[in-house]
Amino acid sequence: MENWGSLSHLFITVFLSNVAALMVNPAITDVTMAAVCPGKDECSLAIYLTGFQQAIAGLGSVVMMPLIGNLSDAYGRKTLLTVPLLLSIIPLVILAWKRTTTFFYAYYVFKTLTAMVTQGGVVCIALGYLADTVSEAKRVSAFGVLSGVISAAYVCGTLAARLLSTTQIFQVAAVVSIVAAVYMRVFLKDTTRHTDALEQPILKLETESNQACCESSKKVDFIKGIPSPKDIFCLLKSSITFSLAASIAFFNSLAEAGLEACLQYFLKARFHFMKDQFADVLLIAYIGATISNVIFMPIFGPVIGEEVLLSLGLFAGFLNMFFDSIAWSAWVPYASAALGVFLFLATPNIRSIISKQVGDNEQGVAQGCILGITAFANVISPLIFSPLSALFLSETAPFHFPGFSILCVGLAWLIGFFLSTTMKFIPHRSREKVGNKDSAEA
Repeated sequence: MENWGSLSHLFITVFLSNVAALMVNPAITDVTMAAVCPGKDECSLAIYLTGFQQAIAGLGSVVMMPLIGNLSDAYGRKTLLTVPLLLSIIPLVILAWKRTTTFFYAYYVFKTLTAMVTQGGVVCIALGYLADTVSEAKRVSAFGVLSGVISAAYVCGTLAARLLSTTQIFQVAAVVSIVAAVYMRVFLKDTTRHTDALEQPILKLETESNQACCESSKKVDFIKGIPSPKDIFCLLKSSITFSLAASIAFFNSLAEAGLEACLQYFLKARFHFMKDQFADVLLIAYIGATISNVIFMPIFGPVIGEEVLLSLGLFAGFLNMFFDSIAWSAWVPYASAALGVFLFLATPNIRSIISKQVGDNEQGVAQGCILGITAFANVISPLIFSPLSALFLSETAPFHFPGFSILCVGLAWLIGFFLSTTMKFIPHRSREKVGNKDSAEA
Protein backbone atom coordinates (compact mmCIF):
# COMPACT_ATOMS: atom_id res chain seq x y z
CA MET A 1 0.00 0.00 0.00
CA GLU A 2 1.39 3.38 -1.02
CA ASN A 3 2.30 6.06 1.54
CA TRP A 4 2.51 3.43 4.24
CA GLY A 5 4.51 5.69 6.56
CA SER A 6 1.77 8.35 6.75
CA LEU A 7 -0.98 5.76 6.90
CA SER A 8 0.68 3.90 9.78
CA HIS A 9 0.52 7.04 11.93
CA LEU A 10 -3.14 7.49 10.98
CA PHE A 11 -3.93 3.87 11.86
CA ILE A 12 -2.15 4.15 15.22
CA THR A 13 -4.09 7.33 16.02
CA VAL A 14 -7.41 5.71 15.10
CA PHE A 15 -6.46 2.57 17.04
CA LEU A 16 -5.60 4.43 20.26
CA SER A 17 -8.66 6.66 20.01
CA ASN A 18 -10.99 3.70 19.57
CA VAL A 19 -9.32 1.63 22.29
CA ALA A 20 -10.02 4.46 24.73
CA ALA A 21 -13.61 4.90 23.58
CA LEU A 22 -14.47 1.20 23.35
CA MET A 23 -12.76 0.03 26.51
CA VAL A 24 -15.60 1.46 28.59
CA ASN A 25 -18.42 -0.26 26.66
CA PRO A 26 -18.59 -3.49 28.68
CA ALA A 27 -18.54 -1.53 31.96
CA ILE A 28 -20.87 1.37 31.17
CA THR A 29 -24.03 -0.72 31.50
CA ASP A 30 -23.14 -1.72 35.06
CA VAL A 31 -22.10 1.86 35.90
CA THR A 32 -25.39 3.20 34.53
CA MET A 33 -27.47 0.62 36.38
CA ALA A 34 -25.59 1.25 39.64
CA ALA A 35 -26.14 5.00 39.37
CA VAL A 36 -29.77 4.92 38.23
CA CYS A 37 -31.22 1.68 39.63
CA PRO A 38 -28.80 0.24 42.21
CA GLY A 39 -29.23 -3.44 42.99
CA LYS A 40 -31.51 -4.22 40.01
CA ASP A 41 -31.03 -6.31 36.87
CA GLU A 42 -33.92 -4.64 35.00
CA CYS A 43 -34.29 -0.86 34.74
CA SER A 44 -36.44 0.91 32.15
CA LEU A 45 -35.00 4.30 33.13
CA ALA A 46 -31.46 3.18 32.27
CA ILE A 47 -32.65 1.98 28.87
CA TYR A 48 -34.45 5.27 28.20
CA LEU A 49 -31.42 7.32 29.30
CA THR A 50 -29.16 5.38 26.95
CA GLY A 51 -31.63 5.78 24.11
CA PHE A 52 -32.05 9.51 24.76
CA GLN A 53 -28.28 10.00 24.74
CA GLN A 54 -27.98 8.19 21.42
CA ALA A 55 -30.80 10.24 19.92
CA ILE A 56 -29.43 13.64 20.98
CA ALA A 57 -25.86 12.75 19.99
CA GLY A 58 -27.13 11.46 16.65
CA LEU A 59 -29.17 14.60 16.03
CA GLY A 60 -26.10 16.75 16.60
CA SER A 61 -24.00 14.49 14.38
CA VAL A 62 -26.46 15.00 11.51
CA VAL A 63 -25.24 18.60 11.40
CA MET A 64 -21.65 18.15 12.59
CA MET A 65 -20.47 15.32 10.32
CA PRO A 66 -21.05 17.14 6.99
CA LEU A 67 -19.56 20.27 8.54
CA ILE A 68 -16.43 18.48 9.77
CA GLY A 69 -15.99 16.68 6.45
CA ASN A 70 -16.46 19.90 4.48
CA LEU A 71 -14.03 21.88 6.64
CA SER A 72 -11.43 19.11 6.52
CA ASP A 73 -11.55 19.31 2.71
CA ALA A 74 -10.67 22.99 2.98
CA TYR A 75 -8.45 23.38 6.04
CA GLY A 76 -6.68 20.03 6.31
CA ARG A 77 -7.42 16.66 7.88
CA LYS A 78 -4.95 17.03 10.75
CA THR A 79 -6.40 20.34 11.98
CA LEU A 80 -9.94 19.01 12.11
CA LEU A 81 -8.89 15.64 13.55
CA THR A 82 -7.59 17.45 16.62
CA VAL A 83 -11.12 18.52 17.63
CA PRO A 84 -12.79 15.12 18.20
CA LEU A 85 -9.64 13.70 19.79
CA LEU A 86 -9.54 16.44 22.41
CA LEU A 87 -13.28 16.38 23.11
CA SER A 88 -13.25 12.60 23.66
CA ILE A 89 -10.97 13.03 26.68
CA ILE A 90 -13.46 14.98 28.83
CA PRO A 91 -16.13 12.33 29.63
CA LEU A 92 -13.52 9.66 30.34
CA VAL A 93 -11.70 11.85 32.83
CA ILE A 94 -14.96 12.46 34.74
CA LEU A 95 -15.65 8.76 35.36
CA ALA A 96 -11.96 8.10 35.94
CA TRP A 97 -12.23 10.49 38.88
CA LYS A 98 -15.41 9.06 40.48
CA ARG A 99 -18.47 7.02 39.55
CA THR A 100 -21.01 8.32 42.04
CA THR A 101 -24.48 9.29 40.86
CA THR A 102 -23.47 12.97 40.59
CA PHE A 103 -20.35 12.19 38.56
CA PHE A 104 -22.33 9.79 36.37
CA TYR A 105 -24.81 12.49 35.40
CA ALA A 106 -21.94 14.92 34.76
CA TYR A 107 -20.42 12.27 32.48
CA TYR A 108 -23.80 11.72 30.86
CA VAL A 109 -24.20 15.41 29.95
CA PHE A 110 -20.65 15.84 28.62
CA LYS A 111 -20.76 12.53 26.76
CA THR A 112 -24.03 13.48 25.08
CA LEU A 113 -22.65 16.84 23.93
CA THR A 114 -19.18 15.71 22.86
CA ALA A 115 -20.52 12.62 21.08
CA MET A 116 -22.05 14.94 18.47
CA VAL A 117 -18.49 15.46 17.23
CA THR A 118 -16.60 12.40 18.48
CA GLN A 119 -19.14 9.73 17.50
CA GLY A 120 -18.08 9.77 13.85
CA GLY A 121 -15.63 12.65 13.58
CA VAL A 122 -12.43 10.60 13.77
CA VAL A 123 -13.70 8.06 11.24
CA CYS A 124 -15.01 10.77 8.89
CA ILE A 125 -11.65 12.55 8.73
CA ALA A 126 -9.69 9.28 8.57
CA LEU A 127 -11.70 8.23 5.52
CA GLY A 128 -10.92 11.53 3.83
CA TYR A 129 -7.23 11.10 4.71
CA LEU A 130 -7.20 7.63 3.13
CA ALA A 131 -8.91 8.88 -0.01
CA ASP A 132 -6.27 11.64 -0.29
CA THR A 133 -3.35 9.22 -0.09
CA VAL A 134 -4.55 5.94 -1.66
CA SER A 135 -5.40 5.36 -5.31
CA GLU A 136 -8.98 4.47 -6.20
CA ALA A 137 -8.08 0.91 -7.17
CA LYS A 138 -6.72 0.19 -3.67
CA ARG A 139 -9.32 2.02 -1.59
CA VAL A 140 -11.42 -1.04 -0.81
CA SER A 141 -8.32 -2.64 0.73
CA ALA A 142 -7.38 0.57 2.57
CA PHE A 143 -10.87 1.02 3.97
CA GLY A 144 -10.86 -2.63 4.96
CA VAL A 145 -7.58 -2.17 6.82
CA LEU A 146 -9.02 0.91 8.59
CA SER A 147 -12.06 -1.10 9.67
CA GLY A 148 -9.73 -3.88 10.75
CA VAL A 149 -7.76 -1.41 12.87
CA ILE A 150 -11.01 -0.28 14.50
CA SER A 151 -12.01 -3.91 15.06
CA ALA A 152 -8.59 -4.62 16.58
CA ALA A 153 -9.17 -1.65 18.88
CA TYR A 154 -12.46 -3.27 19.88
CA VAL A 155 -10.60 -6.47 20.68
CA CYS A 156 -7.88 -4.78 22.73
CA GLY A 157 -10.31 -2.45 24.47
CA THR A 158 -12.68 -5.29 25.32
CA LEU A 159 -9.83 -7.52 26.49
CA ALA A 160 -8.56 -4.70 28.72
CA ALA A 161 -12.05 -4.27 30.14
CA ARG A 162 -12.14 -8.00 30.84
CA LEU A 163 -8.90 -7.84 32.82
CA LEU A 164 -9.21 -4.48 34.58
CA SER A 165 -11.50 -3.39 37.38
CA THR A 166 -14.18 -0.82 36.66
CA THR A 167 -12.13 1.92 38.31
CA GLN A 168 -9.03 1.05 36.31
CA ILE A 169 -10.98 0.86 33.04
CA PHE A 170 -11.88 4.55 33.04
CA GLN A 171 -8.46 5.64 34.28
CA VAL A 172 -6.62 3.72 31.56
CA ALA A 173 -9.11 4.87 28.92
CA ALA A 174 -8.54 8.52 29.85
CA VAL A 175 -4.76 8.12 29.59
CA VAL A 176 -4.95 6.32 26.23
CA SER A 177 -7.26 9.02 24.88
CA ILE A 178 -4.73 11.71 25.83
CA VAL A 179 -1.90 9.71 24.23
CA ALA A 180 -3.91 9.43 20.98
CA ALA A 181 -4.28 13.21 20.71
CA VAL A 182 -0.61 13.87 21.48
CA TYR A 183 0.61 11.15 19.10
CA MET A 184 -1.49 12.55 16.24
CA ARG A 185 -0.21 16.11 16.71
CA VAL A 186 3.42 14.97 16.84
CA PHE A 187 3.66 12.27 14.15
CA LEU A 188 0.80 12.55 11.64
CA LYS A 189 1.58 14.57 8.53
CA ASP A 190 -1.24 16.49 6.91
CA THR A 191 -2.33 15.68 3.36
CA THR A 192 -2.39 18.25 0.59
CA ARG A 193 -5.01 20.81 1.46
CA HIS A 194 -7.68 21.56 -1.08
CA THR A 195 -7.79 25.28 -0.38
CA ASP A 196 -10.55 25.88 -2.89
CA ALA A 197 -12.84 23.13 -1.61
CA LEU A 198 -15.31 25.51 0.00
CA GLU A 199 -15.74 27.29 -3.32
CA GLN A 200 -16.35 24.10 -5.31
CA PRO A 201 -19.77 22.63 -6.02
CA ILE A 202 -20.63 19.79 -3.70
CA LEU A 203 -20.44 17.43 -6.66
CA LYS A 204 -19.42 17.95 -10.29
CA LEU A 205 -22.19 16.19 -12.15
CA GLU A 206 -22.32 15.25 -15.80
CA THR A 207 -25.86 16.23 -16.72
CA GLU A 208 -26.77 19.85 -17.33
CA SER A 209 -29.78 19.76 -14.99
CA ASN A 210 -27.80 18.38 -12.10
CA GLN A 211 -24.98 20.81 -12.80
CA ALA A 212 -27.42 23.72 -12.66
CA CYS A 213 -28.78 22.38 -9.39
CA CYS A 214 -25.39 22.60 -7.73
CA GLU A 215 -24.03 25.78 -9.34
CA SER A 216 -25.98 27.95 -6.90
CA SER A 217 -23.90 26.60 -4.02
CA LYS A 218 -20.44 27.36 -5.39
CA LYS A 219 -19.36 29.97 -2.87
CA VAL A 220 -19.40 28.88 0.73
CA ASP A 221 -17.45 30.59 3.48
CA PHE A 222 -16.32 29.16 6.80
CA ILE A 223 -19.42 30.29 8.72
CA LYS A 224 -21.65 28.72 6.09
CA GLY A 225 -19.51 25.62 5.82
CA ILE A 226 -22.42 23.29 6.55
CA PRO A 227 -23.69 21.87 3.24
CA SER A 228 -27.28 22.95 2.66
CA PRO A 229 -30.10 20.42 2.17
CA LYS A 230 -29.99 21.35 -1.51
CA ASP A 231 -26.28 20.47 -1.68
CA ILE A 232 -26.88 17.12 0.01
CA PHE A 233 -29.84 16.42 -2.28
CA CYS A 234 -27.64 17.08 -5.33
CA LEU A 235 -25.04 14.72 -3.90
CA LEU A 236 -27.56 11.97 -3.20
CA LYS A 237 -29.12 12.10 -6.66
CA SER A 238 -25.76 12.15 -8.45
CA SER A 239 -26.12 8.44 -9.19
CA ILE A 240 -28.37 5.51 -8.40
CA THR A 241 -25.43 3.80 -6.76
CA PHE A 242 -24.86 6.70 -4.38
CA SER A 243 -28.56 6.84 -3.49
CA LEU A 244 -28.69 3.10 -2.80
CA ALA A 245 -25.49 3.23 -0.74
CA ALA A 246 -26.93 6.08 1.33
CA SER A 247 -30.15 4.10 1.93
CA ILE A 248 -28.22 0.99 2.91
CA ALA A 249 -26.02 3.05 5.23
CA PHE A 250 -29.18 4.32 6.93
CA PHE A 251 -30.62 0.86 7.61
CA ASN A 252 -27.23 -0.53 8.61
CA SER A 253 -26.78 2.27 11.14
CA LEU A 254 -30.39 1.90 12.30
CA ALA A 255 -29.62 -1.73 13.17
CA GLU A 256 -26.23 -1.00 14.75
CA ALA A 257 -27.69 1.73 16.98
CA GLY A 258 -30.60 -0.53 17.91
CA LEU A 259 -28.15 -3.27 18.83
CA GLU A 260 -26.22 -0.84 21.03
CA ALA A 261 -29.41 0.44 22.65
CA CYS A 262 -30.92 -2.84 23.77
CA LEU A 263 -28.71 -5.94 23.38
CA GLN A 264 -26.76 -5.62 26.63
CA TYR A 265 -29.91 -4.82 28.62
CA PHE A 266 -31.59 -7.85 27.01
CA LEU A 267 -28.69 -10.13 27.95
CA LYS A 268 -28.60 -8.73 31.48
CA ALA A 269 -32.33 -9.30 31.99
CA ARG A 270 -32.48 -12.65 30.19
CA PHE A 271 -29.24 -14.31 31.38
CA HIS A 272 -28.01 -11.95 34.17
CA PHE A 273 -24.88 -11.03 32.23
CA MET A 274 -22.29 -8.82 33.95
CA LYS A 275 -19.27 -6.86 32.70
CA ASP A 276 -17.12 -9.92 32.08
CA GLN A 277 -19.80 -11.77 30.12
CA PHE A 278 -20.47 -8.67 27.98
CA ALA A 279 -16.74 -8.42 27.33
CA ASP A 280 -16.50 -12.07 26.28
CA VAL A 281 -19.33 -11.74 23.73
CA LEU A 282 -17.89 -8.53 22.30
CA LEU A 283 -14.41 -10.06 22.19
CA ILE A 284 -15.58 -12.97 20.04
CA ALA A 285 -17.38 -10.62 17.65
CA TYR A 286 -14.49 -8.19 17.29
CA ILE A 287 -11.85 -10.87 16.78
CA GLY A 288 -13.95 -12.10 13.87
CA ALA A 289 -14.32 -8.53 12.58
CA THR A 290 -10.56 -7.98 12.74
CA ILE A 291 -9.89 -11.15 10.75
CA SER A 292 -12.46 -10.28 8.09
CA ASN A 293 -11.39 -6.64 7.63
CA VAL A 294 -7.61 -7.10 7.77
CA ILE A 295 -7.37 -10.41 5.86
CA PHE A 296 -10.63 -11.21 4.08
CA MET A 297 -11.37 -7.79 2.55
CA PRO A 298 -7.91 -6.96 1.12
CA ILE A 299 -7.67 -10.42 -0.49
CA PHE A 300 -11.21 -10.99 -1.76
CA GLY A 301 -12.55 -7.43 -1.98
CA PRO A 302 -10.87 -6.55 -5.30
CA VAL A 303 -11.87 -9.96 -6.71
CA ILE A 304 -15.55 -10.38 -5.81
CA GLY A 305 -16.41 -6.70 -5.38
CA GLU A 306 -17.79 -4.47 -2.65
CA GLU A 307 -21.43 -5.27 -3.43
CA VAL A 308 -21.06 -8.98 -2.65
CA LEU A 309 -19.19 -8.32 0.60
CA LEU A 310 -21.77 -5.68 1.54
CA SER A 311 -24.67 -8.11 1.05
CA LEU A 312 -22.82 -10.80 3.00
CA GLY A 313 -22.28 -8.46 5.95
CA LEU A 314 -25.89 -7.28 6.05
CA PHE A 315 -27.31 -10.80 5.93
CA ALA A 316 -24.91 -11.90 8.68
CA GLY A 317 -26.31 -9.08 10.83
CA PHE A 318 -29.84 -10.40 10.37
CA LEU A 319 -28.81 -13.96 11.26
CA ASN A 320 -26.96 -12.73 14.34
CA MET A 321 -30.01 -10.91 15.69
CA PHE A 322 -32.38 -13.77 14.78
CA PHE A 323 -30.39 -16.29 16.80
CA ASP A 324 -29.99 -13.89 19.75
CA SER A 325 -33.73 -13.11 19.82
CA ILE A 326 -34.69 -16.78 20.24
CA ALA A 327 -31.75 -17.63 22.53
CA TRP A 328 -32.77 -20.40 24.92
CA SER A 329 -29.33 -20.70 26.51
CA ALA A 330 -26.68 -18.25 27.68
CA TRP A 331 -24.30 -19.91 25.22
CA VAL A 332 -26.25 -18.80 22.15
CA PRO A 333 -25.03 -15.15 22.24
CA TYR A 334 -21.46 -16.44 22.27
CA ALA A 335 -22.11 -18.64 19.21
CA SER A 336 -23.95 -15.93 17.26
CA ALA A 337 -21.17 -13.44 18.04
CA ALA A 338 -18.92 -15.56 15.79
CA LEU A 339 -20.86 -14.10 12.85
CA GLY A 340 -18.86 -10.94 13.48
CA VAL A 341 -16.41 -12.32 10.92
CA PHE A 342 -19.03 -11.31 8.31
CA LEU A 343 -21.21 -8.76 10.13
CA PHE A 344 -18.61 -5.97 10.08
CA LEU A 345 -18.04 -6.21 6.33
CA ALA A 346 -20.95 -3.87 5.59
CA THR A 347 -19.62 -0.51 6.77
CA PRO A 348 -16.19 -0.44 5.05
CA ASN A 349 -17.70 -1.56 1.75
CA ILE A 350 -20.33 1.18 1.90
CA ARG A 351 -17.52 3.70 2.47
CA SER A 352 -15.50 2.34 -0.44
CA ILE A 353 -18.48 2.56 -2.79
CA ILE A 354 -19.19 6.14 -1.70
CA SER A 355 -15.54 7.13 -2.12
CA LYS A 356 -15.55 6.06 -5.76
CA GLN A 357 -18.62 8.15 -6.55
CA VAL A 358 -17.07 11.59 -5.91
CA GLY A 359 -14.01 13.62 -6.88
CA ASP A 360 -10.85 14.20 -4.88
CA ASN A 361 -11.99 17.53 -3.40
CA GLU A 362 -15.25 16.02 -2.20
CA GLN A 363 -14.10 13.00 -0.18
CA GLY A 364 -14.54 14.68 3.20
CA VAL A 365 -17.94 16.18 2.52
CA ALA A 366 -19.23 12.97 0.87
CA GLN A 367 -18.17 10.78 3.79
CA GLY A 368 -19.46 13.45 6.18
CA CYS A 369 -22.87 13.48 4.51
CA ILE A 370 -23.12 9.70 4.69
CA LEU A 371 -22.10 9.81 8.35
CA GLY A 372 -24.75 12.51 8.81
CA ILE A 373 -27.33 10.12 7.36
CA THR A 374 -26.16 7.35 9.68
CA ALA A 375 -26.29 9.82 12.57
CA PHE A 376 -29.92 10.54 11.67
CA ALA A 377 -30.52 6.80 11.89
CA ASN A 378 -28.92 6.94 15.35
CA VAL A 379 -31.58 9.49 16.30
CA ILE A 380 -34.48 7.36 15.11
CA SER A 381 -33.17 3.99 16.28
CA PRO A 382 -33.32 4.49 20.07
CA LEU A 383 -36.73 6.13 19.72
CA ILE A 384 -37.92 2.84 18.22
CA PHE A 385 -35.91 0.16 19.97
CA SER A 386 -35.48 1.55 23.51
CA PRO A 387 -39.25 1.69 24.27
CA LEU A 388 -39.71 -1.62 22.47
CA SER A 389 -36.97 -3.25 24.51
CA ALA A 390 -38.25 -1.77 27.78
CA LEU A 391 -41.78 -3.01 26.98
CA PHE A 392 -40.87 -6.59 26.12
CA LEU A 393 -38.48 -6.93 29.06
CA SER A 394 -41.18 -5.77 31.47
CA GLU A 395 -44.02 -7.72 33.04
CA THR A 396 -46.57 -5.75 30.98
CA ALA A 397 -45.39 -7.07 27.60
CA PRO A 398 -48.31 -7.79 25.21
CA PHE A 399 -46.91 -11.30 24.67
CA HIS A 400 -43.93 -13.23 26.02
CA PHE A 401 -41.04 -12.64 23.67
CA PRO A 402 -38.14 -10.89 25.49
CA GLY A 403 -36.05 -10.87 22.32
CA PHE A 404 -38.68 -9.23 20.12
CA SER A 405 -36.78 -5.91 19.95
CA ILE A 406 -33.62 -7.81 18.98
CA LEU A 407 -35.50 -9.51 16.13
CA CYS A 408 -36.72 -6.10 14.92
CA VAL A 409 -33.11 -4.89 14.85
CA GLY A 410 -32.32 -7.83 12.59
CA LEU A 411 -35.17 -6.85 10.24
CA ALA A 412 -33.46 -3.49 9.62
CA TRP A 413 -30.38 -5.37 8.45
CA LEU A 414 -32.57 -7.60 6.28
CA ILE A 415 -34.04 -4.53 4.53
CA GLY A 416 -30.51 -3.28 3.87
CA PHE A 417 -29.63 -6.70 2.47
CA PHE A 418 -32.50 -6.62 -0.04
CA LEU A 419 -31.48 -3.11 -1.13
CA SER A 420 -27.87 -4.23 -1.61
CA THR A 421 -28.91 -6.99 -3.99
CA THR A 422 -30.27 -4.33 -6.38
CA MET A 423 -27.07 -2.30 -6.46
CA LYS A 424 -25.18 -2.05 -9.71
CA PHE A 425 -21.80 -0.38 -9.35
CA ILE A 426 -21.15 2.30 -11.97
CA PRO A 427 -17.71 3.96 -11.64
CA HIS A 428 -18.01 7.72 -11.35
CA ARG A 429 -15.61 9.80 -13.39
CA SER A 430 -13.43 12.06 -11.30
CA ARG A 431 -13.73 15.82 -11.33
CA GLU A 432 -10.43 16.13 -13.13
CA LYS A 433 -11.61 13.88 -15.96
CA VAL A 434 -14.88 15.73 -16.31
CA GLY A 435 -13.04 19.02 -16.20
CA ASN A 436 -10.59 17.87 -18.86
CA LYS A 437 -13.46 16.75 -21.07
CA ASP A 438 -15.19 20.11 -20.69
CA SER A 439 -11.93 21.90 -21.51
CA ALA A 440 -11.40 19.77 -24.59
CA GLU A 441 -14.92 20.45 -25.82
CA ALA A 442 -14.37 24.18 -25.29
